[in-house]
Amino acid sequence: QVQLVESGGGLVQAGGSLRLSCAASGSILGFNVMGWYRQAPGKQRELVAVMNNVGSTNIADSVKDRFTISRDNAKNTVHLQMNSLKPNDTAVYLCNLVVLRSSRYEYWGQGTQVTVSS
Repeated sequence: QVQLVESGGGLVQAGGSLRLSCAASGSILGFNVMGWYRQAPGKQRELVAVMNNVGSTNIADSVKDRFTISRDNAKNTVHLQMNSLKPNDTAVYLCNLVVLRSSRYEYWGQGTQVTVSS
């Protein structure tokens, strides 16, 4: 069973930066996609940035010029560097892992709060 543990959230002023990290325990075999979603109060969960294990990314247009995703396949970790943060980036950020083998397996972290003050 894979578990995802996030770290790095917090409170920051607009224009500031934060770095989120997510570590997956257990063995991840096969094609997989790992990354970040976010959910603000009263809003639907939305994709922020994900990266597969061969380096292709999918990044939301709203953050493309400000956020960078990276991952270390050997350590089963993914990071999200968030720069030029805005108040509307405030949300719970959730780490997500999808593994494709004979079946599709999806895992979620518990989430980490990011609050950007104006």
